[in-house]
Amino acid sequence: MLGRKERGQQELFITGSLRGLIPDDHVLVRVDQVLDLGWLRAEVADLYCADNGRSGIDPEVAMRLMLAGFLLGIVQDRRLMREAQVNLAIRWFVGYALHEALPDHSSLTRIRQRWGADVFRQIFIHVVRQCQAAGLISTETVHIDASLIRANVSMDALVSRHLDAVEAAHDDANGAERDARTSGKFKKLCRTDPDATMATSSKAPLRPAYKQHTAVDDFAGVVVDVEIVTGEEHDTGRFDERLEAIEATLGVTPGRITADRLYGIGRIYAALEDRRIAAVIPPLRAPRRKGAQGFPTERFKFDPHHDVVRCPARRRLTPRNVTKSGQWYRADRHDCARCPLKAQCLPRGAPSRRVHIVTNHAAILRARRKRLAWGKDGHAIYTRHRWRVEGTHGTAKTLHGLARAIRRGLENMRIQALLTAIAMNLKKLAAAMMLLLCSIIEMRAVRPNPAAA
Repeated sequence: MLGRKERGQQELFITGSLRGLIPDDHVLVRVDQVLDLGWLRAEVADLYCADNGRSGIDPEVAMRLMLAGFLLGIVQDRRLMREAQVNLAIRWFVGYALHEALPDHSSLTRIRQRWGADVFRQIFIHVVRQCQAAGLISTETVHIDASLIRANVSMDALVSRHLDAVEAAHDDANGAERDARTSGKFKKLCRTDPDATMATSSKAPLRPAYKQHTAVDDFAGVVVDVEIVTGEEHDTGRFDERLEAIEATLGVTPGRITADRLYGIGRIYAALEDRRIAAVIPPLRAPRRKGAQGFPTERFKFDPHHDVVRCPARRRLTPRNVTKSGQWYRADRHDCARCPLKAQCLPRGAPSRRVHIVTNHAAILRARRKRLAWGKDGHAIYTRHRWRVEGTHGTAKTLHGLARAIRRGLENMRIQALLTAIAMNLKKLAAAMMLLLCSIIEMRAVRPNPAAA
């Protein structure tokens, strides 16, 4: 018999909690079991007036609303509040009954502005330490990488600023003349979001973007550090600062750091050696111009104790002018004139040979020797780096809305990245707790009953 369902209803009566209508495996249910925000009210109390004004939104409610959006991939405030009106899981997660009016979307904007990125970083650190206490972080290996995030701007908002004006202001402050090579050049800027600078990668065209620095623990893929900078800043620009942040968050120094070849420079190796951290980072190849003649720099031996360089013929090259990244060393022209390796070593038309030795050159040489001795373990760890940290970037962009900035400004971008990392870590913590609970249930099920025996 064909059935019929009357959809019209005048009233809806519910006896019990909304929790009974939500599946046990729902992401908000699982995260609620591990989410601890009881300390947040005292953390932000100083940001509110204690005896004046109307009552604001409970800090835990505001944080739960934002987390619900990032956990479900709804990162725009307007869309989140429209979904919360009809989504039972969100209402239950934030503690609002069916008949209660939810906060306006603009309230979340004002709360983020009031709290600032520092409060969200404290929440992030609290969640990381929860994961650490649950055994999800080993600190044996930490993977570090950077990724571009497209800014929330239109290409039509780009304008070109003449570099002469910028460099003139810089030169006036330093009392120097401008380089003629840069005269007449232009730099693209974004009118609607000046913090978003032009950046490109092998996978993305030149466009306004931010750059996210991410550190992921190898054991369970927990994000242990995240920071946002402008898109044009180099990947290695904040390396020392992020190492200190990782140590402060975890309370210990990681045993090993992995990164891609872009991080394989002397400054990075020296920083890791100072902290006694093993580096699984392929050294960056020495720059060599197309069509360059003569022996490569690797054939020259640098003696840092005596500050000299010796060529393949064992002749001395003495230090000359200093550069931003190192120092030039030049051989005596009389030594080069009668050298038997002159035809192979000396560039055409040059009276003597000169080489550029970068800062921390000795650290690079040690890293190259270690790279040759990696073996299977070293290659396996580097392979894990590629899918562990790059997989984290992919998950954040695909499932949690980090492919593009949802608001403008460096501060807002930092908050978005922190919320994304918090949501991802809470999912891992909830999954680990669920796995532990299932293991306990299985152990009790197979344990023999002494009373029955």
